[in-house]
Amino acid sequence: MTKATLSQAEWTQRADLAQLVAALDADNLRWVGGAVRDTLLGLAVKDIDAATLLHPEEVMTRLKEAGIKVVPTGLDHGTVTAVVDGGPVEVTTLRKDVATDGRRATVAFADNWQDDAARRDFTINALYAHPVTLEISDYFGGLDDLDARRVRFIGDARERIREDHLRILRYYRFQARFGSVLDDEGEDACAALAPTLKGLSRERVAMELLGLLDLADPVPTVRRMFDRGVLPVILPEVEEDGLARLLTLTRTEAAQGAAPDAIRRLAAMLPAEPKTAEQVAARLRLSNAHKKRLARLAARARRPGDARVLAYREGMDVARDLLLLAEQSTAALDRWEIPQFPLKGGEIVARGVGAGPEVARVLRAVENRWLEEGFPDRSRIDQLLREELPADN
Repeated sequence: MTKATLSQAEWTQRADLAQLVAALDADNLRWVGGAVRDTLLGLAVKDIDAATLLHPEEVMTRLKEAGIKVVPTGLDHGTVTAVVDGGPVEVTTLRKDVATDGRRATVAFADNWQDDAARRDFTINALYAHPVTLEISDYFGGLDDLDARRVRFIGDARERIREDHLRILRYYRFQARFGSVLDDEGEDACAALAPTLKGLSRERVAMELLGLLDLADPVPTVRRMFDRGVLPVILPEVEEDGLARLLTLTRTEAAQGAAPDAIRRLAAMLPAEPKTAEQVAARLRLSNAHKKRLARLAARARRPGDARVLAYREGMDVARDLLLLAEQSTAALDRWEIPQFPLKGGEIVARGVGAGPEVARVLRAVENRWLEEGFPDRSRIDQLLREELPADN
């Protein structure tokens, strides 16, 4: 086992975490997973997880006695959540797998740190740090893999995937985020077991897929998923031209300083067919908002035209998406607010037009000319209205 020391990042010095450690006893606790990994990489730490020798009931009792709010978020799997000032901390009792079926695991509590590490997915996620000394325990070469920027399964890759089929998608997401050196065994295992992804819940697949697409540069990884037959299992609608569109979009985003967006990138990968986009959204169990947005972005056959008119008609976010997908500049939308069309139907009725379809026609005609002229002021709208009113008014 390799040992090193975690740098004294700001989060390791937090008073609320010190209170948690004191309640559970430092020798019973280790920081584990993403917080340790990301600190070693010099990245911002979002979530903090802890592993403990204590059983969940005792963890809850000790935390309550220390005045720390605790929520039994996953007692069946040994997890409780400590609610501290700096944000929730998941505290999970050491575990070992008893049985797995690729979708869920039956676990038993363990009393050995290495047993707990052995059931994790990748070596870079199985690094444990003592909360006081910050000494790191590395049982499977995770520190070397982190230095090499290599994502490697713990033990036999195929066995790890058979335990949880979602690890295929997690592998690719982690590879896109952290990897530079490919692990041939892992890649081969993912390709061989890709059909098992069909048995997973669509929500879990969507979570990993969107997480991958939201990264800075997912294109090389998505390409490998396509070439190795993994992507077609979860997105059979994507063909070669979809990968080309994704590449073009990411380059356009980078050139214009646009933040990555998973739904926009998913739309780029799919054909410009709203019905297909709706089917994909339904299959992935996306939210209604994401489903509607994906379908709208799929209806992109025509060029977007004037950026501000597009934003007025579609909303700012959809307009930016459509412009980026069409490789057009979004600069015209920067620091610009969508104006409100000031003319109301009542004003047209007051000019002698009877309520009904004619009012709607005049209103629409004036609005269209107002848009064509670049949102002129109220005096011009009045002039346009006079020109559009029926001759007998």
